[in-house]
Amino acid sequence: MTEMKLSLLDPNTLLPHRAGIAGLALALEALSPDEAPVNWQVSEDEVQLSWHGSDREAIQWLVHHTYQLENGYLNVPALDLDSQGRYTFTQGVISTLLQHSKQRKLAKTTQTLQFLIEEGQPEIILEFRPVLEIYYTKDLKEGFNAKGKFKPAISVKGHHLPGVVECFVNGAYQESPSRWVALLFLPLACGYYKLPGPGLRSALVIPEVTHLQQWVKQRRAFSGQPYEKFRATGAGEAGLRFLLEEKISDSAQRFSIPYCEVYQLGKQVWDGNQPYLKQAVYRIQARPELLSLYERARAFFPSRVQVADTESQRTWLATSKVLPWLANNLVTDQPWYCGFFEFRKSKTIYPDDRQGLVKMTNHLNEEENIIFEAVQGAFRTSLREAIEQSQKQGQQLDYDSVRKKAVYRLQRPSTQQQFSAALVDFLCRFPSGSATGKGLEIAGWLHHEQNWRKARDLALLAIATYQGKSKNTEEEPEVSSTTETESEGFELSF
Repeated sequence: MTEMKLSLLDPNTLLPHRAGIAGLALALEALSPDEAPVNWQVSEDEVQLSWHGSDREAIQWLVHHTYQLENGYLNVPALDLDSQGRYTFTQGVISTLLQHSKQRKLAKTTQTLQFLIEEGQPEIILEFRPVLEIYYTKDLKEGFNAKGKFKPAISVKGHHLPGVVECFVNGAYQESPSRWVALLFLPLACGYYKLPGPGLRSALVIPEVTHLQQWVKQRRAFSGQPYEKFRATGAGEAGLRFLLEEKISDSAQRFSIPYCEVYQLGKQVWDGNQPYLKQAVYRIQARPELLSLYERARAFFPSRVQVADTESQRTWLATSKVLPWLANNLVTDQPWYCGFFEFRKSKTIYPDDRQGLVKMTNHLNEEENIIFEAVQGAFRTSLREAIEQSQKQGQQLDYDSVRKKAVYRLQRPSTQQQFSAALVDFLCRFPSGSATGKGLEIAGWLHHEQNWRKARDLALLAIATYQGKSKNTEEEPEVSSTTETESEGFELSF
């Protein structure tokens, strides 16, 4: 009789091994013990397996009853996948863990698929190459000797253990039989996401599971990942989305995963054969405040079905340009607006994204609001002066010109001293009640080496998201008389 214990507490395991143990526990939940040549017990931190006879026959039975090929898709009964779920799971696995052509065989011809993203919207049309053969449905002979017994050390490729780089001097990476078995079930625990270009890119998310039975119960509540959630805007956003979807209810928070790792995969210049090689790795903590802010941001920057303005009527899912930048700030513990100075210079901010930024500014803290409101108040004053001047000349206000001048004032400085002088000059030139009495607080932002760049980001964000009190678009406000508060001006001593 052979016995095998796979424990989350084993100090020799890595994150993929522990996630693989969770995947094994999930697979066993969907199998019938009466029909199996293997006995098992699952606790909160361990899976115990035992069987009589050949090791190879026992493990092959488990793997072949977990993974199946149906109509060109990789299907896993334990995941209870719907039509879109089978597509996203299959595409995810073959573009991450089984990306190498030796691990799967695809049909030469493509099939056309149509998925409905939103009611009343056009369907997304995709091309899909059916899967003819895959690693998990083969004989797994590399793990066993001629007598069907486990090899003492089993060679593992980087496709099965993300981040592994083979050493051609010392040979392939070697695993023990128990850790190799765990990796066979890793795909069940992972999240898969397609990333935007350049080139082919994908993200593999591996969770840190701490309570097997509770995690299995939560995981079985999913019925597959729809195509809209399969399309992430970036690796950071993929990890945040995965953590948010894992937290399906308040009752699950106690046993939710504490963190996950995201492997960003894409082209590397040193390998011309594979399109999905490791480019970056992120570790993202499942902090409630972080996920709450991301959940709001995701609602403010939704994906939309777009139709090509041609006879072909080609459809695709357009994603926000702002969301990946914002998500990367969140996963690196930066304020969500960090780097807006560089972002607005390199990206075009479209109206929908601008409205999302306007809503995000409601989530600035009290200290951040000091700079934001002071600059926005000064910009309002500059607009009022420009409107009055235009009316005297009998002309229509050129709002875009006023905005560009304000941005140029604050964007041109490249050092702390230059920006401090430019901001103080702007606030003094266009006095605003929002800056009155805030001199010391603003000075604290400008004279702190760690904060002046954030102050620049907030200043430019204030101008980019400005809109009139009764306006929803980027238009000049109506002329109003200067209030007593606004005429008090701004004083700041250096």
